[in-house]
Amino acid sequence: MNASTSSGTTEALGPDEQPGPGAELLAALLDGMDAAFCAFDAKGTITHWNREAVRILGWSAEEAVGRAGFAGWAVRRADAGEVQARLMAAMDGAGRRVHEFALLRKDGGRVLVRTQAAGVRGADGRPAGVYCAFTEVHAQIGLERSIALSEALFEDASWGVVVVDADLRPAVVNAYAARALGVGRTTMLGRPLGELIVQGVEDLEGALQHVLAEGAPPAPAEQWVTLRTPEGERRRCWRSGFMRLASPLAEEPVPLGVGWVFQDVTAERLAAAEADRTRFRSNQLHRASRAACECEDPMEAATSYLDFALAGFADHALVDLVSGERLVRVAATPSGEPGPCLPVAGGGVPLRYAPGHPALQAVDRTGSVRASAGSGAESAAWAADRQWPGDAVHALCAVLRSRGRTLGVVTFLRSAHRTAFERPDAVYAESVAVRVAAAVDLRQALTAQGV
Repeated sequence: MNASTSSGTTEALGPDEQPGPGAELLAALLDGMDAAFCAFDAKGTITHWNREAVRILGWSAEEAVGRAGFAGWAVRRADAGEVQARLMAAMDGAGRRVHEFALLRKDGGRVLVRTQAAGVRGADGRPAGVYCAFTEVHAQIGLERSIALSEALFEDASWGVVVVDADLRPAVVNAYAARALGVGRTTMLGRPLGELIVQGVEDLEGALQHVLAEGAPPAPAEQWVTLRTPEGERRRCWRSGFMRLASPLAEEPVPLGVGWVFQDVTAERLAAAEADRTRFRSNQLHRASRAACECEDPMEAATSYLDFALAGFADHALVDLVSGERLVRVAATPSGEPGPCLPVAGGGVPLRYAPGHPALQAVDRTGSVRASAGSGAESAAWAADRQWPGDAVHALCAVLRSRGRTLGVVTFLRSAHRTAFERPDAVYAESVAVRVAAAVDLRQALTAQGV
């Protein structure tokens, strides 16, 4: 097992021996190892001692090579026999044997190491010695923890983990992330993120590029994305954290990609948005009630309710009251620029609503009716046919009821920059309609009395 000395890693050569290229290569390989390495010949004499062994124990190659085992210098004499026997036992066995020993540093300190020892065979097939690789136990445990953590993250983590390569394509996807994206774990590997994310992919890729160039952001970020799934498009909110991955083997940091960790917080964000919306609308109704009670004219109070209700809710409001068998427009917001809801000049002319009009449906059902236009050029014609402002594409009609009577209909309209009305919107509209109906009923009662 003789080899040449390179950086003091092998036993000394005789006076007539010259190092060969194979010995130099071996010495270079041993010195480049991340683990400490030593070797024994069949008699237990140390023949090799690499640079990492020097770092861990402090004994130089010149001090270690040629010694008969570890007794008295790298191991306490009381333990030397057992340690040497366990190491040399690998020479007669098959495979590697793992042990843990307490070795002595040159400065007298002790270090617990984990060793892997295996026998070496000579050219004739007979046992010729043992090689032993060892690392500090805490370093080995740290490595094992890192590996265990990686495996756990990519299997059972309760958040999504995606490793994105330098080309911004997924390289590893854990089970949570696959479920969140609506695909199999191998389906999206190597594919552009844009194939799965319909909206929001530009922001996500921009964040990944920033991490590759500048490093991780200081705090997690929340992003809304729209996913393309077999069931259709889904809107999701992800709270994401990013980490730049660099190779630990390179002399200078070389970006390997980005570690992307995220949680789906859609339910929490929607619940928070709904709570904020409910709080705002409740506050608006309270403010409207305070303003309405100061109005001498009940009809002014009715339009005041609508002015407060429109904030953040709709673009237009119309009030149609029952007159005989038809509806009459009595108040409306401007059809162009936003403005307050005011009485209609020259009101009293019955509206020529076609059968099936949402306002007529609300009167017939004594409830709320939601409607939306189609896309493109159809929307303008849809609004004109229903005698609504031309920018209206979503409508919500709520019936005005007071003292067991249907007084009319209030219609809220949204333009294309808003979403369609939903059930919670109808509940809010009905709350507003109750207040408007009470004010209208009072106005009609006073009119009947000649006040």
